[in-house]
Amino acid sequence: MEKQLHIVCHDVPYPADYGGVFDLFYKLEALHKAGVKIHLHCYEYGRGEQPELNKYCVSVNYYQRQKGHKGFSMKVPYIVGSRTDPRLKENLLCDNHPILFEGVHTTWLLHEKVFQNRKTFIRMHNVEYKYYQQLCRQTKSLFKKAYFWNESRLLKKYERALANESPIICVSQKEAEFYHKNFKASRVAYISVFTGWKHLQSMEGAGSFCLYQGNLSVPENDKAATWLVENVFGDSDLPFIVAGKNPSPGLQRLIKKNSNTCLVANPGENEMQELIAKAQVNILPSFSDTGIKLKLLNAVFCGKHVLTNKAMVDGTHLESACHIVNEIKDYKDAVKELMQTPFSGDEMILRESLLQEFYNNDKNARELIAWIW
Repeated sequence: MEKQLHIVCHDVPYPADYGGVFDLFYKLEALHKAGVKIHLHCYEYGRGEQPELNKYCVSVNYYQRQKGHKGFSMKVPYIVGSRTDPRLKENLLCDNHPILFEGVHTTWLLHEKVFQNRKTFIRMHNVEYKYYQQLCRQTKSLFKKAYFWNESRLLKKYERALANESPIICVSQKEAEFYHKNFKASRVAYISVFTGWKHLQSMEGAGSFCLYQGNLSVPENDKAATWLVENVFGDSDLPFIVAGKNPSPGLQRLIKKNSNTCLVANPGENEMQELIAKAQVNILPSFSDTGIKLKLLNAVFCGKHVLTNKAMVDGTHLESACHIVNEIKDYKDAVKELMQTPFSGDEMILRESLLQEFYNNDKNARELIAWIW
């Protein structure tokens, strides 16, 4: 039987250059390889139409996101209310194929009666209300703090109501358990993130520096980089590189004061991958325990030693591939030790086994197909 599927994305999922679309794009690739005929629907607000997507989809539809005041509502979260193009409903009602809604962001149609008997599924990228709650704590801007607080409040109510509208497919085991326990979701599953790595890219040997990498315009990443410079490398002579998109002026000033630390702002994809591969220690503390971070996957499957904390790895199945600490002194001690410890073939074998067991796109596509059909 021919399998046809509508996939509704919150953003244009190509290029796969940030965490929010990484899982989306490689899922398209894997489902296409498995023979699924994909009808893609995506909200476009800056990334443009991408002909590359036509290689994997039988149809691609783009919709305009209602940014600014047009997307605001007192009852619906902004990330949902700004994605309500009526043409999406019209296109989804042209047939009766199953629908996969990517993220809470795209789910506004699920509350309409016309979709109540339709086979629908929600791919949760985060426990979104917790994510916005943490953004509220991390930002210094009073305006942003008020927005994040209100969005978290609305999302908690919205996600609770959504929990039994459709089967939920989470990106981590921990979040699947959260939706089942806290929101009483009865139909919830865990299928890990689809990735761009078919095989391990890490190389044996030793590097000469420590690296923190990520989108530095994100408050959480700015906070983590600042914390590392001030608390772990501030009184160290070990070379430390911070790399990522759009670093804040404050972070730039801080790094200039530290002679052992340098900033690589807005590196190209090849430059970033070279940094990750050559670093002796990819150091990645997290102040958020939601979702799975692309930078962690990138470091584990392309880099050498990975030093991180419990919040970053919880529920990822990557705990055994990382060195996990939580206190400042432990970070300092671990960095010194790992800088003297070559990355070995045994660690590469372990990581390859984790990649094939939990982050194998072909296997994950088969599981997703079994859930939908």
